[in-house]
Amino acid sequence: MIYFLLYLFCEVLLTVEVASEIGGFMMFAEIVGSAFIGILILFNFRSTLITNIMELRERRLDANGFYQRNLLSLLGAIFLILPGILTDVIGILIQFSLVIGLIINQFKPKYPEEKNKTHSKDDNVIDAEIISDSPSLR
Repeated sequence: MIYFLLYLFCEVLLTVEVASEIGGFMMFAEIVGSAFIGILILFNFRSTLITNIMELRERRLDANGFYQRNLLSLLGAIFLILPGILTDVIGILIQFSLVIGLIINQFKPKYPEEKNKTHSKDDNVIDAEIISDSPSLR
């Protein structure tokens, strides 16, 4: 409860300070604009989810990264929809961290080599090499 009250206090102070600097109309435009961007992110979440599923299937993304991308995208969109300067800044920072993560993922190798790769031997395969050239072995 104390964290919520601390957040609320910081949100009100920051919003009032910014509103006094930029004016009431611009503050209204900022709130509506950030909410519109958050709603657009939510509408595009389906295509983002499909892209993340494809990357997970191609093993370019691990399960932890999959969860982080999807949950952070939703959380960032919700923060953008909520009115206030602090929530907008947090939502934008979350979205930028996602974009930076996507850019970094593009430069990673498509199929990363596993460290300490162990090959399981198949019991039905016999490895053999013929050393002698004598006709009796042929």
